[in-house]
Amino acid sequence: MKKAVVVYSGGMDSFTLLNYVISKGYEVSALSFNYGQRHNKELEIASYFCTKEYINHQIIDISNIKTLLKGSALTDKISIPHGHYQDKKMEVTVVPNRNMIFLSLAIAYAISLNINKIYLGVHSGDYEIYYDCRPNFITKINEISKLIHEELVKVEVPFIDLDKEKILSKGIELGLDYSLTWSCYEGGDKSCGKCGACVERLEAFKNNSKQDPLEYQ
Repeated sequence: MKKAVVVYSGGMDSFTLLNYVISKGYEVSALSFNYGQRHNKELEIASYFCTKEYINHQIIDISNIKTLLKGSALTDKISIPHGHYQDKKMEVTVVPNRNMIFLSLAIAYAISLNINKIYLGVHSGDYEIYYDCRPNFITKINEISKLIHEELVKVEVPFIDLDKEKILSKGIELGLDYSLTWSCYEGGDKSCGKCGACVERLEAFKNNSKQDPLEYQ
């Protein structure tokens, strides 16, 4: 059977990606990271889904790294801004070099499992403020990957030309249950509906003429 490592946060993009890769006939090893983010709700729901579906899942605790990741609202004592990702103020949600950190560990994990494919759920909606989600970053990561192991471990990004609306459309086609995801940057019992992650998520559901199954404040 084909095998792949999927970087899985528990959010709607990586949830869609995980199920998309499985639908392509891959046996998946899901990899999540506790990097000291504001809350663990995404990780909890990621763990729940993988346990429910008998998917091999590792949550790697690198939470002490947050002491090096200053200036981000996701890892520092900074208020979460409200609005759309295209707003300039959303730059405060950038976690420095996050995807480089995650992919370095994912490549090592894949090598240890003798797996040559890693899937990451970056998409076109991330380009505006997240430099490590852009196509040229992925190209360079794969060039580096060639240098560290005799057999190429390639990072695949099947959603990189899609926005969240189109990603959700793919998930709807797959019949996915998005109540098994969490997007909100706040850690409340209900999604805030105001942070960039919530705004973009709600917009995607609206544009697909669907109701988001999550509850909002």
